[in-house]
Amino acid sequence: MGKYQELAEKIVKNVGGKDNINSLTHCITRLRFKLKDESIAQDEVLKNMDGVVTVMKSGGQYQVVIGNHVPDVYAEVIDVAGISGDSEETASGGNLFNRLIDILSGCFQPFLGALCAAGMIKGLNALLIFIGTMGVLDYTTTSGTYVMLNAIGDSIFMFMPVILGYTSAKKFRLNPMVGIVIGSALCYPTIQGSALQAAFTATAAEGAAAPYSLLGLPAYETFLGIPWVGATYTSSVVPIIFIVAFAAQIQRLAKKIIPPVIQTFVVPFMVLLISLPVGFLVIGPVISMLTDLLSAGFQGLMDFSPVVYGLLLGFFWQVLVIFGLHWSVVPLHIMQITQFGFSQILAGTFGASFAQTAVVLAMYFKLKDKKMKSLCPPAIISGIFGVTEPAIYGITLPKKTPFVFSMIGGGISGAFLMINGATAYTSGGLGVFGIFNYITPEGDAGGMWISVMAILLAAAIGFGLTMAFWKDDTVEEAVEGQPAMTVRKEVITSPIEGTIAPLSSAQDEAFAQGILGKGILIHPTKGEVVAPFDGTVMTLFPSKHAIGLISENGLELLIHVGLDTVQLNGEYFEAHVKQGEKVVRGQKLLSFDKDALVQAGYTIETPVLVTNTGDYLDIIESDKKEVVCSDDLITALV
Repeated sequence: MGKYQELAEKIVKNVGGKDNINSLTHCITRLRFKLKDESIAQDEVLKNMDGVVTVMKSGGQYQVVIGNHVPDVYAEVIDVAGISGDSEETASGGNLFNRLIDILSGCFQPFLGALCAAGMIKGLNALLIFIGTMGVLDYTTTSGTYVMLNAIGDSIFMFMPVILGYTSAKKFRLNPMVGIVIGSALCYPTIQGSALQAAFTATAAEGAAAPYSLLGLPAYETFLGIPWVGATYTSSVVPIIFIVAFAAQIQRLAKKIIPPVIQTFVVPFMVLLISLPVGFLVIGPVISMLTDLLSAGFQGLMDFSPVVYGLLLGFFWQVLVIFGLHWSVVPLHIMQITQFGFSQILAGTFGASFAQTAVVLAMYFKLKDKKMKSLCPPAIISGIFGVTEPAIYGITLPKKTPFVFSMIGGGISGAFLMINGATAYTSGGLGVFGIFNYITPEGDAGGMWISVMAILLAAAIGFGLTMAFWKDDTVEEAVEGQPAMTVRKEVITSPIEGTIAPLSSAQDEAFAQGILGKGILIHPTKGEVVAPFDGTVMTLFPSKHAIGLISENGLELLIHVGLDTVQLNGEYFEAHVKQGEKVVRGQKLLSFDKDALVQAGYTIETPVLVTNTGDYLDIIESDKKEVVCSDDLITALV
């Protein structure tokens, strides 16, 4: 049995079983499922499972956040579910924006590790050049070592269409080898726009204009008489994705009309013969124009106000990451790096992970909950290296205010970076390794020192705000002569769906004055009562209008449906449990005909009371106006 086999079995079971899994991929911290039916996945079970940080739903994906060891868990899940790690993806549902985000993430995620590795090699080369300029090392851009390292680091950027040809083919269910051929064709030297123009210039009279045009764009060649607007596709990012998406449709159609016996070679023949000319003549030029406009829009916003751009992107970056929306920006960054050798699009986000990490460090000093405190050191280590999901989902987001402090640190550091013109020259390592992204290929380390200052600024703000203004909401009760004792919490979820009001507003004075215990009043919108915790049915009235429960921790709760409904002797009520029966949170206990009770002249307001209030330090009621049965209703401190 593998180390994570038991966890993998539980995950597969609670996402609905292997038959509910269409496909599975993973990124740095998350298992990314495509499920046939997300509604049957057990969200709360997964969230509360040891080894799972949380569950997210975004971009048509069911994301189970694991942490740094996600590759090991992924391998076990693949084995347990009996699916292939190279299985083809299915098209996602949802709205157009969600589908676009899903497509982009599905195309880029498979090679992010290799992309970061290549970027780190380029960053190392730049660092060595910087050291060489200081006279410490004999290292120049003409040395053989530099040339080899540069080729290793630059190759993935140069041949990006080939890499994306493969990953996007997997995403769109195209033959992956055909995807590679399409990507290779886009990198073929003589079809590049610059090569076409150079060939024409070599034979034309000096200063001659392009012989053809299409949509106002110059064309130097034709294909079957159609003007061919050349573009340079080496290092390009977006055109290959759209061409492969088109090719996948051609393949789907070809398989319907070509006999199976010859499909092996005739289908790829048809796909390449149709998709690539259409790609070169239409898709490539149009997509290149649109991406240029989009990049120009981002650049225009940066030029208009670098401070505002950096402030907003740095502030909201972690929110974008949580919902997977960062994939709407990351491709533009990669595109600029590959085409121009530099990019500022993501520069303003660099400090966000360090603000988050510093917040966790401050929380470590202030937390009283030993379990959560123990989560801080590994989350801090992960954060230093750019992986902040354990910190976000496990520590700061549940506490809310610290997460906002990290956003503030990210925003201010983003503004600082943009004011100082921070520019990335490669897509290298995450976290602290990212400082090398800001060294120019010539070895100028000015940008690196700006990034270091941004780290310190973001960390100082996050740490300072948390230390100064955040107070752990865990209560400690001090007893003279004894060490302080940490107060435990017991959360009671709402047993009834409806609107809530203070108990003091109850029409029955005994309830309103809290004589029977503290609690809250619910005005039901649905005639159903469910268990608000795991426990036992202590009392079930014969009239079925009220039920008393005791939790596994000893909390005693009374749920009393309506006023004077005891007079009905059970009419309009139905019990689904028996006195003495064990129940679990969410299990149906009672049902009642809400409309019939109202028509019979009864008030259906329902007090929910902690009857052993004296055993608790405090009873804290929800401040929501409306609740469903999964919402927290009452928190008891003991």
